[in-house]
This record gives sequence, C-alpha cells and structure tokens, in this order.
Amino acid sequence: MIKVKKAIIPVAGLGTRFLPLTKVLPKELFPLVDKPILQYIVEEAIISGIEEIIFVTRPEKKPILDYFGPSNERLKKILGERKKDGILKELKELENIYQNVSFSQVFQKEQLGDGHALLQAKDKIKEEPVAALWGDDVVESKTPCLLQLIKVFKEYQKPVIALCRIPKEKLPLYGVVKVEKIRERIYKIKKIVEKPSIEEAPSNLAIVGKYILTPEVFEYLVIAKPGKGGEIYLSENLEKMIEQGKEILGLEFEGKWLECGNKVNWLKSHLYLTLKDPRFGPKLREELKKYLK
Repeated sequence: MIKVKKAIIPVAGLGTRFLPLTKVLPKELFPLVDKPILQYIVEEAIISGIEEIIFVTRPEKKPILDYFGPSNERLKKILGERKKDGILKELKELENIYQNVSFSQVFQKEQLGDGHALLQAKDKIKEEPVAALWGDDVVESKTPCLLQLIKVFKEYQKPVIALCRIPKEKLPLYGVVKVEKIRERIYKIKKIVEKPSIEEAPSNLAIVGKYILTPEVFEYLVIAKPGKGGEIYLSENLEKMIEQGKEILGLEFEGKWLECGNKVNWLKSHLYLTLKDPRFGPKLREELKKYLK
C-alpha cells in the first residue's frame, strides 16, 4: 500500500486580486480569525499524516517559510521580560505543531499556471503519490478534507480530486465535472469543463483546490504544451488523461468550503469563522447589532 506523505502547496502567485495589500504581505498570510489562511492548510496536511511540505514560491515571499520556522529568540526574550506568558505559550504551541514535519521550498520564476507550479517540485516527489493543496481553499470539517481524499486513495490507488456541490449560478466561475457515481460521495470523473456556461455545465460539482496526484500525472505535465496565455494547467492535463482512458476519481467531501481567493470571499470566510469562535464571536455579535439595526 503506497501512502501519501508529501504535500505541494503552490504559493507563488502575485495576489493581484488583493492589491494593494499584497504589495507587502503574501495573501496566504492574511488572517482568518487570528491565524493565517495558510496555517489552516498546513495544519490540515499535518493532521492528515503529511510529513513533508513543499512550498512552490518566489524569493520575495520569504515570510511564508519564516512563519513556519522557530520564533524569533529576541521576541521571546522580550515577551518573557514583560511577563507575557500567555503569548509565549501560544508561540510554543505553534512550534509544537510543526516539529514533526519538514518544510522546504522551490521557486517558480515565472507564473505559468498551476500545472507549471507543481512541476517545480517534481524532483522532490520522485515516484510517489503526493497531495496538492491550493493556498486559498480552506475546508471546515470534522475529518480533514485531505484525510478524506487520502482514505479514497488508499482504497483505489488512483488520483483523487476534491469536489463540492455549488449553486448553478456559480458554475461559470469554476472547473466543473461530469461524473459516474461509484458509491456515496465517490465518483469516476468522465470529463472536466473549465468555467462552463450554466447551460453547458455537466453537473453542479465544482473542483476544489485539493488533490491526490500520482506520478503518472507528472508524466503528462512534463510533456504538456502551454495553453491559453502560455500557461500549463493541471485541469487540462487531467482531462487529457481521462480522454486517454485513465481513471481519475472525485470525492464530494464532507465539510464547508471556505474560499479565500478574492477580497469578498476572504472577508466572508473571515467573518464566518470569527463569529463562530467562542473567544471573539459573542462580543463581535453584540458589536454588530449596533450597525445592523
């Protein structure tokens, strides 16, 4: 049984939808409640059994790797002198989460598509299955979404894509799949259609940025010719595999998809999680009542 122990997280994007904020701060470090978006993704990977995380990034995004490293010793000394024991405890707990996982980075010099981003990590993957997690797709669930995908992969040993059922009016914004049901929530993917019209959409199951990829997927990416805009896209190459008779599975995961890919979705997700948080939610609800009368 081949296990999934590595995860690729592409974070090399320019974050143009979040300008001017992203002039100085990577969008992956924007907060959801009181921790960065990317921390949710990384913690999901760790809880799911991932032992090595590879960031595909750019040199100017150095703060991302810094965040998951040891805390600044000078900062800890100052906090100790000021008797900020609660904050020191939080920093220690954060470091404990990451102590049994290794982090590394590879650089994507040009932003030439998500498939091209994954290819930058190919040498670190070798002939293993690997998780691919986009840095702006958070899923709130009892069982981590990635672990749900891994369980399907363990059974079938095929690539697995995370799927979410969405309202039909949103279908033109996403990759949408045509499927054949295998059993409850598990499907064989028959076709991938990028941003279809409502009339042309083959289902209401949209692709979420979480995958289990096999080495065969990288064989297709290596020989892929750039498509629109000179970029290499993962979905186009998964579609080629399907057309050539390769089996790719989809899992309609259990949980709530919290998107953070643009300002409105990020603010919605931030507000949703903050209102649910027992530390901040009650006070925030009371404050909001003043403005929502």
